[in-house]
Parts: sequence; structure tokens; C-alpha cells
Amino acid sequence: MKKYDIKTTDKETLKKWYQLMTLGRAIDEKAPAYLLQSLGWSYHAPYAGHDGIQLAMGQVFTRGEDFMFPYYRDMLTALSAGITAEELILNGISKATDPASGGRHMSNHFAKPEWHIENVSSATGNHDLHAVGVARAIKYYKHTGVAITSHGESATSEGYVYEAINGASKEQLPVIFVIQDNGYGISVPKKDQTANRKVVDNFTGFKGLRIMHCNGKDVFDSMNTMAEAREYAIKNQAPVMVHANCVRIGSHSNSDKHTLYRDENELKYVKEADPLMKFRRMLLRYKRFTEDELKEIEAATKKELSAANKKALAAPDPTPESIFKFVTPEPYQPQKYVDGTHNEEGEKINLITAINETLKAEFRHNPDTFIWGQDMANKDKGGVFNASKGMQQEFGEQRVFNAPIAEDFIVGTANGMSRFDPKIRVVIEGAEFADYFWPAMEQYVECTHDYWRSNGQFSPNITLRLASGGYIGGGIYHSQNLEGVLAGLPGARIVYPSFADDAAGLLRTSIRSKGFTMFMEPKALYNSVDAATVIPDDFEVPFGKARIRRQGKDLSIITYGNTTLFSLAVAERLAKDGWDVEVMDLRSLVPLDKEAIFESVKKTNKVLVVHEDKVFSGFGAEVAAMIGSEMFQHLDAPVQRVGSTFTPVGFNPILEKAVLPGEDRIYEAAKKLLEF
Repeated sequence: MKKYDIKTTDKETLKKWYQLMTLGRAIDEKAPAYLLQSLGWSYHAPYAGHDGIQLAMGQVFTRGEDFMFPYYRDMLTALSAGITAEELILNGISKATDPASGGRHMSNHFAKPEWHIENVSSATGNHDLHAVGVARAIKYYKHTGVAITSHGESATSEGYVYEAINGASKEQLPVIFVIQDNGYGISVPKKDQTANRKVVDNFTGFKGLRIMHCNGKDVFDSMNTMAEAREYAIKNQAPVMVHANCVRIGSHSNSDKHTLYRDENELKYVKEADPLMKFRRMLLRYKRFTEDELKEIEAATKKELSAANKKALAAPDPTPESIFKFVTPEPYQPQKYVDGTHNEEGEKINLITAINETLKAEFRHNPDTFIWGQDMANKDKGGVFNASKGMQQEFGEQRVFNAPIAEDFIVGTANGMSRFDPKIRVVIEGAEFADYFWPAMEQYVECTHDYWRSNGQFSPNITLRLASGGYIGGGIYHSQNLEGVLAGLPGARIVYPSFADDAAGLLRTSIRSKGFTMFMEPKALYNSVDAATVIPDDFEVPFGKARIRRQGKDLSIITYGNTTLFSLAVAERLAKDGWDVEVMDLRSLVPLDKEAIFESVKKTNKVLVVHEDKVFSGFGAEVAAMIGSEMFQHLDAPVQRVGSTFTPVGFNPILEKAVLPGEDRIYEAAKKLLEF
């Protein structure tokens, strides 16, 4: 492997490096001026002091082979990798032509997704999981390249960073974790983050993880270390951690005042350790350049920055109406069953079998489909509920496999793996029970943001399955519904079938669609005879299309999930009393079939919204509010709701029955509304 040093590195290379370093520093120092002039760049985290490692990361990055996940301080990394000064400024001042996000994401979040310099979150370090996921795809598809992920030392305190490193080590994936250690997490010194002086020492026990150290202030040490790390990761198909010792010359960001927590001696030291000045002195001391030659480069840099600034300022701003673009990608459109209904007869299949058989069918349909989760692929076991039974035997351990008990890792690596190629489809069991999904909420948020945040350049093509709801005697952590919480985050589709045919059809549509879908499964109905149905071959159900399960004219019960079957039973009881009740199964919550809801309201003029989740702040509140504000003139009575009490779900069957809505509670509410 070629080694770089001041004496033998060719002059053209040294000139290119010095040009990049002086240009990067000039932009770094100019960035605060945009805020002072009210032009933007309201968030800027200066990189000065990280120059060596950032130059090296960008130089080692190989376009067309590697995936780069820079963090908010990686300005020189981005410049060194090929992003232009103009593009950096477009990002800083949030222009519509910003290649990272079109002005949608925070300034100092540099990216160019078309080159696989990825758009990452402001939650520093969470992109480590995405890097691990894409490295999994790199290895599976035998692609030459690595995933490079970067952040400061303090981010290693985050649990998801640990999960990423643990997973990369377990799977032996070609990913490089670059830790740019400047001693501070904003104002928090490293001693308050970790007991080890060097944070990478926290990870020395990971089998198969190579740890390398370099002086991140030194260009040559950084270049040699990064080049060796990339070569090692590719050759050995194994992860590497690069610990780069840096200094932070300025404040954490323009909202931080470092003189409040750093003394004069420290500030003097970090200024004297300036990597750019050190490199300049070396070029002169070893007579690689003259003073005049360096000044010529510096003058050219100023001209380049001036031209880039002028062009960026003239670029268009985003338009207000553009906010509605790229919230969710266009879904797969069913070809045969366009309204998601059928009248076929034959043998009925229960809901869990429908899910299992549909997964297998879709894995045969698209060989670039993968599934993983907890406890779902061990010998003959196929998950707690057998949803994946037989899949590993048919499709192999690389497409169907267990994940660690780490929900953030499960979701985050799915996001990452789908970045490798848009043809990839990932199905994950986000947790064994919906109640255990909360540790992954941070990654759920990322999945909902990604398509919008990247200005339509990337969507995580993920179907996230969760066994949801109660009625199994599970109590707290085994009986919860999440849809009311999750629906408040734009960017995810949320579906909640009640019957086997809808489960099969919605699952097929979810997997074939671009974008992120939350697939909620009423686990109490997995083996229910009443939820079993005939399922046509290749049955499809479109998103945003409700289904009338029972026609009626006196009252509309709008429901989904477990309570659909209760509502149908209530409608039959009320029929004996002379009432004709319509039961609508929403199936799809986001998007919601407003048209079908409104047509039912016009027909019956009375509405009861029923769901298993809590009445207070449950999803039904949105349905009721929508009807009340848009269909008030068609109502003959106030919209009523039935759901759980505003309490946790008790384990004792007596407590569970008191909390969850049952047939009697729905019957009483419906009868009262009919008699209004």
C-alpha cells in the first residue's frame, strides 16, 4: 500500500490537498457572516482542528464504490470528497438547489445522495446504524467498497452507536467508524462521557473489530490510516474503528460560547495546534513549495470562494408550496383487485397463515427481499407467532435471519440496507410485541423523515411489522396499540387489517411499494376462526381504501383491528332489535379513506368510532374531529367514540376486560346513539 509523507508525495497531490484545506477553512470562517447578514447558515459547527482526518476521509472515499455518512462537522470531508464550494454554501443558506436536501434539512448537513454521500440526521451518531445496514448489502451483493461513518467521540455514549458496532462486529461487515475526538461534546468534557481517556478503548473487547489510531491534525498520518482502514475493511470484510485525535479550535457551534468553559491556556494550545498552519509550515520547511507559490494558491482560493458565493446567493429559494412534495413516495398500485375486495369462495385461511404465505410469495416474487427480527429464524421456529416459519429453510440464512435484541438496530440497519439499491425491499419485525418497539422510535422518526428530508432522493423501502393489541391476557408490554402515537409523524403509511384477506393484500402492497409502511397486526386474531377468510392468489389491497364489511343505513360504526369483529357482532345483535348498522373497516389509517367515511356519514347520519386504543388521544379522535369539522351538516347526533380506558392494560383478566373495549361496551354506545 502506498505511504504518504512530506518528502515523497508528489507535488500535484500536495497542491490539491492544500487547495482543499485552504478553501475549506475559508468557507468555515465565512459561514458565520451569512447569519450576521440574515442570509442563513443559522447552524454552523466549525471543523477547524479536524483538518487532517477530514481531508483524508474525503480523499479515501471512492465514488461509485463507497457510501459516506458524514456528520454536521464534516465540511472538509464533504469538500474533499468532491462536493463543491458552491454546493456547500447552497446547503448553508438553505437554497432550493442545495444537493443535500433542497433547503429542507438543517444547515451544515452536507450531502450528495446521488454520489452516496448520504443525508443524515441531526441526532448525531444514529447514522452508524445506516452505515452498518448498507455494509450488510455491500457484503451480500459482493460489491467492492465500504461504508464510512463519522462523528465525534461523545456520540459513542449513545446506545445506538454501541448497537451499530456490536452488529458490525457480529456480522463482520466492511464499515469504517471514524471517531473525531476533539475532547468535547458541546461543553461536556470527555471525562464526563467515559471512563476511558480514548473512547475506542470501550470497544476493545469486540471480536473481529480492528481499532486504529491516528493524529487527526496531521494530514499524512490521517491519510495513511484511512487508506489502510479502507483496504483492510474490503480485504477482510470486517469493521474498523479509526480514532482520530483532533482539537476543536472554535466553539461547538455558533450558538455556543466556548470561553465560558475553556481557559486561556487551552485556547492558546488549540490555536497553536492548527493543522492547516502545521501543514503550511511543513510545505515550506521541506521546500516542497515557496511562499509565493502558497500565496498564489491562497489567492486562487479566495477567487473561487467569491465566485461560489455569488452563484449561491443568486440561487432560488424553496417555494412554500413545495412542502407537500416527497412526504411519501407513490405506492404500488394493485393491478387486479383495484378496490381491495373479492367474492371468491373456497378454503378459509387464518390471519397468521395468510401473513406467512404472503411473505413467502413475495420473497419468491422479488429475490431482493429480506426479513429479520428477534427470535424468528432459529431452526424450525419462525417467530413467537410463526409468521416466518419455514422461510429460512426456503430462502436461506442471508435473506432470513435473527437480529440482536436491539430494536434500534433492527430498524436502523433496514434503513441502511435499503440505501444500497432501490430494488431492495426489507421486511422487519420491529419488536416481538408492539409494546417493545419504543427503543426504536428514534429510527422510526428517521424513516418517516428520509424521503422528505432528502428532497425525494431516498426513501427507505421498509415494511415494519408489529404484533399489536390485547385480548390475549398479556398485560403491560404485551397489549398495547401504537397507531395513535405513530400517526402523528408524517412520512409513514400505517395499515391495520382485521381479516386474513386484508392482511395478505395489504402486506403484498406494502412490500411492493416504495417507502415506509407500518404494518400493525392484531395478534389476538392470528388464529381466530372469525378472522379467517378465503384469499385469492396474489390478492392486493390498495392503501387508503376502506372496506364496508356490513352495509347499513341507521348508524355507521367506523373501526379497525380487533374491534372490527366485535363491531360486526354488535351490528348483528342490533339487527335483532330492528336497527340496520353499517360497519366500516378502515384497514388503512394513513392514508385514510375520507371519501368512504363521508359517504357512509351521508347515508346513516350517525357515527360511532370504535378502536381498541385509548379513547383519549387515540386515532379515533382524528376521525371524529374530521367528521365533525367537514360533515357536521350531515350529522343527526354527535360523533361518539368507544375505546380503552385512559389506563395501562392490566394482566389479570378482570382488569384487562375492564380496560379494553368489548362487545357489550360497543353495543351500549351504539344503542344509545341510535336512540338519540
